[in-house]
Amino acid sequence: MLFPFANQLSQPRRVVVTGCGIVTALGNGWRINADGFRSGRHAFQPVNGFDVSRQRVKSAAEVRLPVQIPVGDLSPKSLRRLDRAAHMLLVAGDEASRQCGWSGDIVNSPIVLGTTCAGMALGEAYYRNAVEFPDTGRGQPERAIFYQAQRQGRLLSEALGWDSEITIIANACASGANAIGQAYERVRHGFAERALAGGFDALCQLVFAGFDSLQALSPTSCRPFARDRDGLALGEGAALVTLEPLDVARDRGAEILGEIIGYAAATDCHHLTQPHPNGDAAYATMTAACDQAKVTSGDVDYINAHGTGTPLNDVSEAAAINRWAGVNVADQRVSSTKAGIGHLLGAAGAVETAVCLMTLRGQWLPPQLNSGSIDPACGFELVTRATDAKVEIALTNSFGFGGANGTLVLRRFT
Repeated sequence: MLFPFANQLSQPRRVVVTGCGIVTALGNGWRINADGFRSGRHAFQPVNGFDVSRQRVKSAAEVRLPVQIPVGDLSPKSLRRLDRAAHMLLVAGDEASRQCGWSGDIVNSPIVLGTTCAGMALGEAYYRNAVEFPDTGRGQPERAIFYQAQRQGRLLSEALGWDSEITIIANACASGANAIGQAYERVRHGFAERALAGGFDALCQLVFAGFDSLQALSPTSCRPFARDRDGLALGEGAALVTLEPLDVARDRGAEILGEIIGYAAATDCHHLTQPHPNGDAAYATMTAACDQAKVTSGDVDYINAHGTGTPLNDVSEAAAINRWAGVNVADQRVSSTKAGIGHLLGAAGAVETAVCLMTLRGQWLPPQLNSGSIDPACGFELVTRATDAKVEIALTNSFGFGGANGTLVLRRFT
């Protein structure tokens, strides 16, 4: 179990979300994404960003980025260095920063980002150039430098006009959730006055071909928790949230989107790519996060599941939810939004945190697409249609290769 922060304050502070920026294949921005998740819209199409002619699977949820880039304080030289991942990060960061309304000097406000691929497209370009034009190194140093994830973070900081400490978390598909969790702990215990946190990842040929060669991608459709599920689908996107103490947000009259009340992370040390069949680490993070939040399974109104649609992941998560919920399991309402926008890897947990904020604000549950015949391992209710509902507390799970697990608990703010 990972709890790296000791109390710097005599009493931990309540931490709220005052800004949220999101980019997915459903669109750019909170409103269009909230409408898409609420109605259960899917966003898959044939891949056109790179060659998939030799792959088993040929579709993904690609983002349509706006032509106009929020430049902020970026120089023309920095703009020329933007790759697709950095472009998405800037769009999400611009929305979050505008929404929160922070002004003046941004002091002691770290940026914490989760990612798995970062500027992988630049790494691919470096390799292609080295193979095709071995006698010239033109542009290669720049590709090598901006391939690194901290450079995307630095571009974001420059665009916002901040001089912020940047932390990169790269622990597979739990990266985005753990980035928000780490930032939450820092603000909660007084190690930061406020923070900008989230995740980002762009589709690239190396990762797409890698998942396809593992036969982890569904050749049909992504069907989390379905009896006949046959794999995941990939997508891309970014989501960032601004975090600050409740008293600070109230004093400046900020609009509060929701409150984070619990976070936990754990690793099961079971297998490089397979979760523990009993979901031991998932159960541990759900339990610890709810303990910190001082809530029980009976208090949780909605679970945004990790739910990838792979045979091993879903049965493991179902076992963890069943065990965690206990006698309340039949009342648990669960869905996986990956069926509509794909698995966003390092961005997944951050985007799904944004989805939980949307459900708390809008009082609805996002439906699970392509559910089909539900796996009997699911003792909970799988939400399969758009539903208006009272949602006071939402929980989101994120699990990754290597046994990385993270859970966040959020509460509606009134």
